[in-house]
Amino acid sequence: MSQIKALSIEEALTHAGSYVWIDVRSESEFARAHIPGAVNLPLLNDDARAAVGTTYKHEGREAAVRLGLRLIGPHFETYYQSLLAIGKSSNKKILLYCWRGGLRSQIASTLVQWSGNPVCMIQGGYRSFRNWVFSTLETPRKYLIISGHTGTGKTEVLHRLRGKGECVLDLEGLANHKGSALGGLGFPPQPKNEHFENLIANTLREFGTYQPIFVENESRMIGQCAVPMALWIGMQSAPSIELVVDVETRIQRLLKEYAHFPLENLIEQTQKLRKRLGGQHEQAAIDALNQGDFKRWVEILLVYYDKSYTHFLEKHQIQSVKLSWDWNQIDSALLSLIKVSKHGIEK
Repeated sequence: MSQIKALSIEEALTHAGSYVWIDVRSESEFARAHIPGAVNLPLLNDDARAAVGTTYKHEGREAAVRLGLRLIGPHFETYYQSLLAIGKSSNKKILLYCWRGGLRSQIASTLVQWSGNPVCMIQGGYRSFRNWVFSTLETPRKYLIISGHTGTGKTEVLHRLRGKGECVLDLEGLANHKGSALGGLGFPPQPKNEHFENLIANTLREFGTYQPIFVENESRMIGQCAVPMALWIGMQSAPSIELVVDVETRIQRLLKEYAHFPLENLIEQTQKLRKRLGGQHEQAAIDALNQGDFKRWVEILLVYYDKSYTHFLEKHQIQSVKLSWDWNQIDSALLSLIKVSKHGIEK
């Protein structure tokens, strides 16, 4: 019979690709946040977990364990088959975790062990991963901020830099939001803030501590997700490169990005800017949408976004090296950006 091997979270992450990660916590625990890449196979669902918790509180551990086993018992065979099916389909070793490396992961690991297949579990469970996340986010790193007005194409620049092998932290991609009033259009629901932190730390894991990491200039809040404080502080003290793109190009890029969305969605999001645009400008923007004049709509919104961008720079005293950016000469533009980053810039 195979042995159950307990791995520290550092050991598990170092060889992450060798395992299929199975989170045996309840569905709501998993939905709130989990180790990126894990699949959920609850040993106890939400209702059963709540019942066990109540029993533990009022009757103690032994009674809670007995209740848990009664609730799990009728499903042991099905659960056993599901565990093995996941391992077989992935062709990888099974790595299990629960909240703190306790009874749930021990029971699930024992089931796999009975099959004779190799199985591992994480010491300290998901809680140890969260401790690793906090440590990773606190580790000082060399960030390089890509800034620019709305419509510059900063996110696309990041993606192209990644394609060139550069280290890129795409916060908007991880948050499923572009940070503006229109930022949620076309994205799936945002992750919970805890999982957003997990995703960031998991991305940073791929980079060396001293490698320059490109990240887009962001407000602290990206939709409903908050940039972790340690990262936010690091971004504020990092050197910045401002991509300078002509207004007409920015307008055309924004039209391409947003004009295809349903009219009612665009109107709804525009209405959220009423306090910032002012009632007159908001109505003018909505009239432009209703008339199919999407360019005029973008022009009105840019007045607000450009003022907000200038205010953000002044508030945080951000000084940037300006770099003219030509989307018609993208390869040379990327080379110029990478050259600036390699030579280093002072804030």
